[in-house]
Amino acid sequence: MFDIGFFELILIAIVGLIVIGPERLPDTVRTVALWIGRLKRSLRETRQELEQQIGADDIRRQLHNEEVMRSLSDAKNNIEQTLNNPMDSLGAHVDDHATPTEPEQTHDSEQQHKSE
Repeated sequence: MFDIGFFELILIAIVGLIVIGPERLPDTVRTVALWIGRLKRSLRETRQELEQQIGADDIRRQLHNEEVMRSLSDAKNNIEQTLNNPMDSLGAHVDDHATPTEPEQTHDSEQQHKSE
């Protein structure tokens, strides 16, 4: 809640010891701790009551469901795009002008060299 370090706690203790006095300091610290505890409890109860009244759990659940549905829709669109245009989605381009190598010609030429 508060970002209080060791040095600040020592400073508060010294000031409290000087202002309040050593006899009343333990009772004062106990009283302050009780008030802080009551304040925290009251704030927690108020927060829970407000969340129940506005239906915060339902809102969180609905937002989560909408996020899941959006991701499923994106995945569906990606799959449909891939199925409709498989070459575009892969980035592959077919080269229609390429001539395939003919292994039979090389095989025939090798046989001619062997027979000679």
